[in-house]
Amino acid sequence: MTQRTGSADLPLHGGRVPKWLGDRMTRLGALMTEAIVQHYGRDEFLRRLASPFWFQSFGAVMGMDWHSSGITTSVIGALKRGLTPLSSELGIHVCGGRGAQSRKTPVELASIGDRVGIDGLALATTSRLVAKVDSAAVQDGFDLYLHGFIVSDDAKWVVIQQGMNDDRRQARRYHWLSEGLTSFVDSPHAAIEGRDQGQIVNLADRRAVRSREGQLDLLSCLGPDKIVREVRALEAQSGPKEASAIDVQPMLPHLVLPHHHDVRQTDVNMRRLHGNLAAAADCGPVDFESLLLTPGVGARTVRALAMVAEVVHGAPYRFSDPARFSLAHGGKDRHPFPVPVKVYDETINVMKSAVRKGRLGRDEELQALKRLDDQSRKIERYVTGPDLKEIVAGEFDDSAWFGGRSIFGWEPPPGGDARSWSKSTKI
Repeated sequence: MTQRTGSADLPLHGGRVPKWLGDRMTRLGALMTEAIVQHYGRDEFLRRLASPFWFQSFGAVMGMDWHSSGITTSVIGALKRGLTPLSSELGIHVCGGRGAQSRKTPVELASIGDRVGIDGLALATTSRLVAKVDSAAVQDGFDLYLHGFIVSDDAKWVVIQQGMNDDRRQARRYHWLSEGLTSFVDSPHAAIEGRDQGQIVNLADRRAVRSREGQLDLLSCLGPDKIVREVRALEAQSGPKEASAIDVQPMLPHLVLPHHHDVRQTDVNMRRLHGNLAAAADCGPVDFESLLLTPGVGARTVRALAMVAEVVHGAPYRFSDPARFSLAHGGKDRHPFPVPVKVYDETINVMKSAVRKGRLGRDEELQALKRLDDQSRKIERYVTGPDLKEIVAGEFDDSAWFGGRSIFGWEPPPGGDARSWSKSTKI
C-alpha cells in the first residue's frame, strides 16, 4: 500500500509562462524524461513524478519559478506537449491539465485504452474516483483546479492534482501512484503537499475506516434528519478532547516553500551547490568537449548540465532543496536571475545528442552526464566556494552575454552599449 511521502507549502502565483520559455521547457522535459526511461525504465519515471520534492526540482531546473504553485501547471503542460509525439515510442501518455483540460481526462484515457489495448474505461473511472477522494473525502479547504493523469502502456499510472485556497493564497498538490495501491479510501496518497490548515477532514485515511462504515450504517438506519439531531445532542454533551497518541499521524518529511520569490542562501544546500560547480569546472569540460564534441559547449553550459544530470540520476534525498536547481537556468521572473537562453539551448542540444545516440545503443554521452553527477557527489564533501550572493551577482553580470531573458524582456549589456561589450568565455 502506498504511503504519503511528505508535504510542502506552495504559495499561489499568477501569470503565464511565456512562449519562448514554454517551448524550451517542452523540449528539455521530454529529453530528460527519455533519458530517465532509457537508464531506469518507465516505472522509475512514474515513481519520480509521485515525489513532491523531485517534481519541484524538475520544474525548477527547467526555468520555472522555483517555489510557486505554477510549477505544477507548467510541468504537466510541458510534459503533455513534449511526450505526446513520443507516446508510441516511450509508452507514456499524459492526460488532463488545468480547468477544462482536466475534465477531458476520462475521454483521453478511453481513447488511449482503445489505441494501446488497456482498459481505458477502468482508467477513466479511476480518474474520476481520484478527483472525488481529494475533493470530497479529503476536505482540507482547497478546491481542485488541476488534474494530470500520466499512464504507461502497461496501465501503471501516476496522478498529480492541485487545489487552491484563494483566501490564504496557497495551493496544495496531491500525488497518487498506482504501484502498491490496494484501496482508494485507505491512505492511498503517495504524497500530499501544502501548509497544515488546522483540522482537516480526511476520510481517505486508514484510521477513518470505522467512520466510513459508521456513516453508511447511520444513513441506512436513521436517515439524514435524525443524524442531524444526534450530532447536535453530542456536541452539547461533549467538549474538545485531546487526541490520543494512536491518533497522531507520524511526522513526515516536510518541504517548506516560502513566499519570498528571491533565492536565499538558507534555501540552498551550499555544499551540494559547490559540488555541482566544482564538478563542472574540474571534469566537465574534459568529458563534454572531448567526448560530446558539441560546438559552443563551455563551462557555463556544463554547470547547467551538472544540475540536469542530478535530476536525471540523483537519489531521492538529493532533492530536499529544490531552490538549488533554479541555478541551472534561472527563472522567468528574474529569480534567481534571468533565464540564460543561450545556455538553455546548448543544454537542450547536448541532451538531444545524448538521447538520440542512446536510442541506438550508444550511451557514451549519457554516461558522461552520469559521471558529472557522480563527480558532484564525490567532491562536495570537501569542496568550498563563493556564497550564493556572489554566484547570483556573477550571473547577472554575464546575463546579457548568456542571452538573459525574463518576462520583462532581454537583459541589456553592462553600460547599455552592446557595441563596446564582448566576452571570450564559451557559453
